[in-house]
Amino acid sequence: MEKGIFDGLKVLDCASFIAAPAAATVLSDFGADVIKIEPPGAGDPYRNLPNLPGYPASEHNFAWMLEARNKKSLALDLTKPEAREVLYKLVAESDVFITNMPPQVREKLGITYDHLAHLNDRLIYASFTGYGERGEEANKPGFDSNAYWARSGLMDLVRADEDTTPARSVAGMGDHPCAMAFYGAIVTALFKREKTGKGSHVATNLMANGIWANGVLAQAKLVGAKFKKRKPREEALNAVTNHYKCKDGRWIILSLLNEDRQWPTLARCMDREDLVADPRFATKADRHSRSVELIKIFDEIFATRDLAEWRKILDGNGLVFGVVGILDDIPNDKQMIENEVLVRFENDTMLTVNSPIFIDGAKKVQPRKPPEVGEHSDEILRQAGYDEATIQKLRASGAVA
Repeated sequence: MEKGIFDGLKVLDCASFIAAPAAATVLSDFGADVIKIEPPGAGDPYRNLPNLPGYPASEHNFAWMLEARNKKSLALDLTKPEAREVLYKLVAESDVFITNMPPQVREKLGITYDHLAHLNDRLIYASFTGYGERGEEANKPGFDSNAYWARSGLMDLVRADEDTTPARSVAGMGDHPCAMAFYGAIVTALFKREKTGKGSHVATNLMANGIWANGVLAQAKLVGAKFKKRKPREEALNAVTNHYKCKDGRWIILSLLNEDRQWPTLARCMDREDLVADPRFATKADRHSRSVELIKIFDEIFATRDLAEWRKILDGNGLVFGVVGILDDIPNDKQMIENEVLVRFENDTMLTVNSPIFIDGAKKVQPRKPPEVGEHSDEILRQAGYDEATIQKLRASGAVA
């Protein structure tokens, strides 16, 4: 299966920015032929993301490299009837159509499910929105920062305590998990098609995925649970599920859920076995009731060694802990590279982030660099059966670029 599970699957990525196009990227990783349909000129506005204030300066369009790898670009002006006819011809021979245009825009452009389904009864029509397909907010534009991160309560809940400013999200933090849900919806529909022979309309949205990500506490609220006031790190209720600053300024987080068994091991690793015999911390209940005292002690202990030293000391003892990673760690993360979380572009030494699904016996394609706007327009049109004269006519009208 060298060409990938989805070799021969034709996908039209008629979407913008991150979540919906990223689902198409995952399909392409497993061999699908993905055509990126974008407007002539600047193309998908996501191409411009690295130029916005606050983003890292680079000679490479890192955002586009990630979301548009493996794809071919066809530049169509869907406001023109001639361009829509090209799209309809492509839809007739495609397996999946992906869009994140709001319902009213789809209607205006003639690309709703009803417009396309009759052209191809095996088509999987996949639509992605900010707030769902129905209701007064159905046509409301949304990004993951507001529809996923803020709307779900996550923006409020992850801040240090109730008195600090709500925490901002980073680019794509909600979009990429949403893309995996969208990919799952598409693949489920493909499985349904295997059983029925018929395509269908699948959908998901930022708001739904945000609530799903915050599902534990959202469900607690839905059943009327009583919440305690959130406290700052120094006043956390459990010292062994807290994070601590090391000597070099890096942070480490403990996640010792099997506390009765792991507490003596942690004390030994810290060279503080006296804490086990300390009557203040003799039982789990004691440690929890005196968590502020214990956190203060841990703060002093962790501040004596660098993060790398603590990793060596704690590893291999059955203790669950994690490094609070920083971006500088990623390029040389041996574990990520060995597990193909990071992979190299085709014919290049540059790394990219792999999609997080791995299937035994199913080889992914080597990531290919993303296309320029309309780079493959002529090639795609020829494959669709257009002759050179017709292609030139479409170009002259501005329908294709």
